[in-house]
Amino acid sequence: MAADARALALTIAGSDSGGGAGIQVDLRTFAVHGVFGASVVTAVTAQNLEGVRAVAGIPEEVVRAQAEAVAEGFRAQAMKTGMLWSAAVVETVAALVEAGRLPAPVVDPVMVAATGDPLLEPDAVAAYTGALFPRARLITPNLDEAALLLGGTITRDTMDDAARELAGRHGCPVLLKGGHLDGDVVDVLCADGRVRAFPNERVTGVSTHGSGCALSAAIAARLALGRGLEDACAGAIAWLHDALVQPITLARGDRLLGIENAGLAIDP
Repeated sequence: MAADARALALTIAGSDSGGGAGIQVDLRTFAVHGVFGASVVTAVTAQNLEGVRAVAGIPEEVVRAQAEAVAEGFRAQAMKTGMLWSAAVVETVAALVEAGRLPAPVVDPVMVAATGDPLLEPDAVAAYTGALFPRARLITPNLDEAALLLGGTITRDTMDDAARELAGRHGCPVLLKGGHLDGDVVDVLCADGRVRAFPNERVTGVSTHGSGCALSAAIAARLALGRGLEDACAGAIAWLHDALVQPITLARGDRLLGIENAGLAIDP
């Protein structure tokens, strides 16, 4: 890639009508990192900060056509996946990665919204674990998703072991997000047999809607810029914390992630 060329990252995810998560947040996150964003839409959701009202999945053949158009017309240096919705879409993305058409993804295994609304068809979990996780550059489950994958409750004391078990079981690095625990936040990265914790003071009074999307997009953006995995995770976690500390306030008074306010702490 030429020295003055813009890095390109791809997001394969759902659309959030409220603009606070999904494709909309991914593209904003890529942009503030100076990375050009391409996108493949997997589902259209009717949602706001209170919850998801409706979901319409995009047919698998249309998802495939979008992905193939991007693969043929561009070269993505990194990719993230968010809401994939159906087993057919998960398997399609995995097949394109296996064929070398798309880069190994940062997989945010979006299964259930923070409001409790389902964002994944039940049979898609097996497609994730059997097809996509083994081809991932990183998976970023939250504690609820990790508990579903492992079949048990996870506490702060068991996060390290849970991250190790997920990494060993699926053959990929794992960033286990601890935001759903009480108290301060600790995220745990297990990569290359080593575990590293990233503690942060909890920020209150700001909606965390879309924070998982933004984090995985920021990691993908930093990977597209040539960072190593651990450096990309550390920088993205620090950036997300800054986005919570410096939120934007909408006319109604909602305080959301300050994606455009956060310091990047990254070289151009």
